[in-house]
Amino acid sequence: MFVHVARCGSFAEAARQLRVPSATVSRRIQQLEAHLGTRLMQRSTRKLTLTSAGQAFHERCGPAVEELIGAGQLQVEGSQAPSGLVRVGAPASCFDFFRMEWVAEFLAEHPLVQLDFVLSDVVADLIDERIDVAFRSGPLQDSSYVARKIFASYGGLVASPAYLAAHGTPASLQELIEHDCLTHAPDSGNYATWRLQRADGVEQDVRVRGRFISNVQDVLRKAACAGMGIAALPSIMTASDVASGRLVPVLPQYVRAGRGLSVIYASRRHIPPAVTAFVDMAMKKLGRQEWTPASRIVAAPGGAPVALSLP
Repeated sequence: MFVHVARCGSFAEAARQLRVPSATVSRRIQQLEAHLGTRLMQRSTRKLTLTSAGQAFHERCGPAVEELIGAGQLQVEGSQAPSGLVRVGAPASCFDFFRMEWVAEFLAEHPLVQLDFVLSDVVADLIDERIDVAFRSGPLQDSSYVARKIFASYGGLVASPAYLAAHGTPASLQELIEHDCLTHAPDSGNYATWRLQRADGVEQDVRVRGRFISNVQDVLRKAACAGMGIAALPSIMTASDVASGRLVPVLPQYVRAGRGLSVIYASRRHIPPAVTAFVDMAMKKLGRQEWTPASRIVAAPGGAPVALSLP
């Protein structure tokens, strides 16, 4: 307030610029003078001038106050353009479905933005790990987060032709217990639980076990391609392997529904423009992709796999 009054030469004009009552400005200047123990201004009905102490004080604090005001203006103006670091939490297999050229295009379009991808299949705590935005599959566990669903994805059971040739193809869910299944950490003992859904919508839990376990889905996919067992994986991860013949559907009448992909962030309020820009890009790019369930991919005459459109 002192700097504004000194620059304006008037309590009334300074009060107008600061959008406060003139009496408030006058009272605060008096409080400042009392705190410093010296008179800073000479006031009259016609003129306001600085005392020698006021002039010296203004020379010291004026530039600092102007710099603070300028910094605030730059922040407001700069906040309109995406800038700064965006930490993205994503599964380890993120770049199997999130194309690197999308990242390159985004960075070229927003030269003031820096992206830090934190890749792990372990569910991250957005607050503790300072994650700005994250990709999550399946139902959202923490209701305090804001989620935008990108698509509803399906998954299914897959195995390599070599594994099925060596161990046979299960004809029912019950026969899965006789096979090596590639799973995340078991629920209890040596068993894991897969929840599968029939074409009529009925869901059924099946307990499976195997000798290879990993908390990274892409590792399970690679193990399945290597002939190590049967895996239950999202179709966005296995579509290219099924199309190439490296994997084939197992019990295609069952799918793992409800494993859609969402983008989440901690709060709706005060979202940095860089985060908003990244979320919009991810929604746009991923929403355009067509992820065909493995159970909808069949072999055409001659053996070439064909992806059937969803109803």
